[in-house]
Amino acid sequence: MRATAAPEEGNKVRLTVEIDESEMNEALDDVMQRLSREIRVPGFRPGKVPRKVLETRMGGAAVLRGEAIRDALPEFYSRAVTETEVDPIDQPDIDITSGEESGPLSFEAVVMVRPVVAIPGYGGLVVTMPSLEVPAEEITAQIDRLRATSGELVEVSRPIQTGDQVTIDIRGTRPDADADGDDSDLTADDFLYEVGTDGVVPGMDDQLMGAKAGATLSFDSEIEALEQTVSFTVTVKDVKELSLPDADDAWAAEASEFETIDALRTDVAERLRQRRIVEAQMALQQKTVEALVELVTEEIPEQLVLEELRERIHDLNHRLEGQGMSLGQFLGVTGRSEEEFLAELRAGALQSVKADLALRALVEAEAIEISDEELDEELTAMGSRLDMDADQVRSQLEQAGRLAAVRSDRRKAKAMRWLMDSVELVDEHGKPVSRADLKVNQGEEDSE
Repeated sequence: MRATAAPEEGNKVRLTVEIDESEMNEALDDVMQRLSREIRVPGFRPGKVPRKVLETRMGGAAVLRGEAIRDALPEFYSRAVTETEVDPIDQPDIDITSGEESGPLSFEAVVMVRPVVAIPGYGGLVVTMPSLEVPAEEITAQIDRLRATSGELVEVSRPIQTGDQVTIDIRGTRPDADADGDDSDLTADDFLYEVGTDGVVPGMDDQLMGAKAGATLSFDSEIEALEQTVSFTVTVKDVKELSLPDADDAWAAEASEFETIDALRTDVAERLRQRRIVEAQMALQQKTVEALVELVTEEIPEQLVLEELRERIHDLNHRLEGQGMSLGQFLGVTGRSEEEFLAELRAGALQSVKADLALRALVEAEAIEISDEELDEELTAMGSRLDMDADQVRSQLEQAGRLAAVRSDRRKAKAMRWLMDSVELVDEHGKPVSRADLKVNQGEEDSE
């Protein structure tokens, strides 16, 4: 077989393929063997039907050759794609140019290929990272949360504020309830509630704010689960606030492993900083990819976006099935329509395709390759996950025509690491971020 590739308009390639007569004869033999097994002819055992008899039953030698061409064409095309290193993203439009009746076979295949995008300025990318500096108010808030574990509820006579704990009696009445109607599921006595959590009845927090103990409040609220408006009466029986211990050395010694409040504050600040470093590490790859994607301005083929979208929907359905949930139930829980959800998925698919194309462009721009040893490492890792040895993995990938894809994925991963090591890092204020500062203190990490 001989194959050549020439570019066409519209991000397409024309493959010109010539199949030797000997290869066509092999294809004819293969189809003969298959039909001999499948076609039942009186007087002949399956697999033993002579060629002349098959030609007669099929309608002639030309029909038999046509069957052989249809059977072999996908394999011929696949080999041509591999030989020319074309990267198709759609089904080909194939036209047989000669050899339909006899002799060598020639055909042309026009197919859309994965585009090559430009990533101008990738060498000077600037990535904005979350600041590693911990604001004083964040440290204070964490200290206050620690103090809250030692706090006491103290009854107050002032108006209710956010964060107060109130004891209430609550009564709800449905509009369609008759005199004997049971609204016990909307009734509670001596219910302890933290104001500001908005965790019981929609709108109740707004009613409670500013009220005092002894107040009786009446209001209507739309209850989504009941799909109706319910009338509520709430009686405030008492109001309590959380009284925190003083943030001093005595409290620090009692509530922590530190003898002084300053030592505790220093430890809290360092822990919060280590958390920010971990968050920054997690954000580095995502933000680097986002910066790279911003460089891609070409129109992306719809075929690539749709394929990525189909994969995302398939993966989601698989995960939902594992949880015993349908897509419709999932949409109901998340409160989104199918159109909104698909639009979100499509936007994510588009960004993912752009990122893939940009990384492929980076691989070529930086001539990034992987060695045979690196590929072997990847195959060994894949084998350990599949309980197979590396040779078995390689054999299966080669048979499926997927070995080149594995090599490509490894090259893209290597390009991603190169880019993450190359981009300039700054925080939200434009202050440079040192990569040395992104290293987590091992002792702190182990203690988390």
